Amino acid sequence: MQYRQLGSSDLKVSEISLGSWLTFGVGVEADKARAVVDAAFDLGINFIDTANVYGRGAAEEFLGEALSGRARDSYVLATKLYFPMSDRDRGLSAEQVEKQLDASLRRLRVDVVDLYQCHRYDDETPLEETMKALTRAVRSGKVRYLGFSEWPADKIEAATQMADVEKFVSSQPQYSMLWRAPEEAVIPLSRANGISQIVWSPLAQGVLTGKYAPGAPPPPGSRATSEEMGGWIDRFLTHAVLDRVQRLRPIAAEAGLSLAQFALAWVLREPNVASAIVGASRPDQLAENAAASGAKVDPALFAKAEAILA
Repeated sequence: MQYRQLGSSDLKVSEISLGSWLTFGVGVEADKARAVVDAAFDLGINFIDTANVYGRGAAEEFLGEALSGRARDSYVLATKLYFPMSDRDRGLSAEQVEKQLDASLRRLRVDVVDLYQCHRYDDETPLEETMKALTRAVRSGKVRYLGFSEWPADKIEAATQMADVEKFVSSQPQYSMLWRAPEEAVIPLSRANGISQIVWSPLAQGVLTGKYAPGAPPPPGSRATSEEMGGWIDRFLTHAVLDRVQRLRPIAAEAGLSLAQFALAWVLREPNVASAIVGASRPDQLAENAAASGAKVDPALFAKAEAILA
């Protein structure tokens, strides 16, 4: 496993990180989920990402139990806030930052989170209020560094220009060979301000593994067959997209990689990406994905794949 600096922080994170959306606490049985966490450590994965809203606290509670026997300095722990935790609790107000952070710390059984992220931008709260609340969280010792997920470029820039507040070190966008929107503004802006990308859905919810064949029903037990875990996968399940993904197989093989590994290596080719978040329900899935770290791929093969998907 290779490691990269997370923005302007002093954190070194594994190129492949373990996510918990739709898996821990909800989609995967506890004993199987614990096996995945154990496998992550065996593979050298040190970065674990979660959020208060995943399972309405269930993912954090699971991780609090699963990580309780491990040395605190053996992993980098990230969580988030914004989405509703109840009818009254949502957003990035000063009250919610304080309340949701304390609740996450209790569930995770830790005194400090390494990275606290705004899960989305809150149009109902002044940016200054949010940044000052996050700054207090850092200076209180409960949070080490700050990040955001899917913020508009103008709000990112406004936060970077604000005086006497702690600065963001990470951005968590959706980014994959099938979703390249961050390249337009978010990555250049982040690069200029000491912010790294922590990518979610680098495999386009499993579509870039090649498991979904055009014209065929989804494999039994796959994400596309699950109401809980299906998310927004339908947008990638068109015949045209699936056909093009299948045409990537010989290119990945030429690189000596599986299709999933090739897709992860493509994301990691971008220097501003510090880590690619993957979810897993089995240790063998995680092991395959982790093998993408450090892969050396001829840029001409990436260009060939991009041309097919374009």
